[in-house]
Amino acid sequence: MNKSKIWLSSPHMGGSEQKYVQEAFDTNWVAPLGPNVTGLEKDLEKYLSKGEVAVGVLSSGTAAIHLGLVLLGVTSGDEVICQSMTFSASVNPIFYQGATPVFVDSELDTWNLCPIALEVAIKDRITKGKKPKAIIAVHLYGVPFQIEAIRAVADEYAIPILEDAAEALGSSYKRRKCGTFGDIGVLSFNGNKIITTSGGGAIVMPTVALKERAIFFATQSRDDAPHYQHSEIGYNYRMSNVCAGIGRGQMEVLDEHVVQRRAMHDFYVTVFKDVRGITVFTVPNNDYFANYWLSAVLVDPEMANGMTRETMRLALEAENIESRPLWKPMHLQPIFQQCPYYGKKVAETLFENGLCLPSGSNLTEEDRNRIQSVLAKLFGQKA
Repeated sequence: MNKSKIWLSSPHMGGSEQKYVQEAFDTNWVAPLGPNVTGLEKDLEKYLSKGEVAVGVLSSGTAAIHLGLVLLGVTSGDEVICQSMTFSASVNPIFYQGATPVFVDSELDTWNLCPIALEVAIKDRITKGKKPKAIIAVHLYGVPFQIEAIRAVADEYAIPILEDAAEALGSSYKRRKCGTFGDIGVLSFNGNKIITTSGGGAIVMPTVALKERAIFFATQSRDDAPHYQHSEIGYNYRMSNVCAGIGRGQMEVLDEHVVQRRAMHDFYVTVFKDVRGITVFTVPNNDYFANYWLSAVLVDPEMANGMTRETMRLALEAENIESRPLWKPMHLQPIFQQCPYYGKKVAETLFENGLCLPSGSNLTEEDRNRIQSVLAKLFGQKA
């Protein structure tokens, strides 16, 4: 195929990254820790809450979820409620701790954790003698979950929230940034995220003392001694100074990337405004501000003359344009099928009918024209 690939979400450098990386080499700070690590943490703390939270940068968002569970006291035999419609990285660390996930369905307004099904799950687990130790709630595709409703349920039963904001850096609810709503928050800087450090992630804590505890675990739980002494199990989860340098450069263009991702969402709203059976995933009201990390649509085959999300995906693929179905719910995954599940079939229906479309902040006008041409031909419109 001669046509260049249009990716779903590719890294987008801003230009300053190389300066920070070069500084790491020039000063020989290429190992973990260093000025870029400290600087990126300060940049994130200022961005998220003007310094009212404490941030530790780590090797991945998965590492941040794992440390979050450790800090919340999740151990072998515990249960952790987790949004079913998410990526497996939200779930896998539960097993690292020897605990069991309890999956909960989505609601249709934000596609995130359903507060009604959440409470049903908590009540039922309590009657079975297994009060959940934590709740993992995800901001899917950068759209905030129903924060007030989820928090009300969590507080009612005194269960902490681990806020998975891996997809939501730059999103907010009532002007407060995502990543700061949970008892512990998690960010991701994977290569496909709104900004990247090549890999990497961060843990967001309410206090400096808790951050120091997280960093202790992330640096092999080394006791304060002149020799290597360990009284607790630790992990090698710290971000390198080189990767943090990429992140510092990316922070300079984060707001610009948010604007560009939101522009892609608006592009799809325009493309599909006269197409029956296609709904662009959009925030429910003005309290929600989404970075629209990925723009997604729902396809109703009955309204769209038999068109399915797979028809659309294959048409784009034929033109070397990447698109992808929504996350397959975790309770449908072969490895997790024996885990408890609460809810109806909202997540399942979303997966069957939903498609993520190219959303990168570096997509060009030519890229958009190619995408629009395929979609126009598919739906019998003029390009």
